[in-house]
Amino acid sequence: MLQESGTRPLTAVTDATFAEAVLAADRPVVVDFWAEWCPPCAAVSRSLAELAGEFGERLRVVTLDTDANPATTRAYGVMSLPTLLVFSGGELVGSIVGARPKNHLRLSFTRHLEP
Repeated sequence: MLQESGTRPLTAVTDATFAEAVLAADRPVVVDFWAEWCPPCAAVSRSLAELAGEFGERLRVVTLDTDANPATTRAYGVMSLPTLLVFSGGELVGSIVGARPKNHLRLSFTRHLEP
């Protein structure tokens, strides 16, 4: 992924790394469930990269390719793309299904941060 000003590349997780990278994380984690064939996923990915830069160390944003990682996709009942799941303390605490504007995503993620 090209890195633009104010953005940072997102870390990819897999079925094998999901538990350690997401469930055992020491901060809230947003998981972007996406697929190469999904045009709205690309737009959301750009917004997420920018938001990852804005939130810095307070929030981790990762991606999971649903075609390559069917076990995690199935385990969380992901049926539509893009789907964003928010985890905190190893628990699923929020979800956003479908493409949403960056400002909507920012507000949704902020609710899951410690005051």
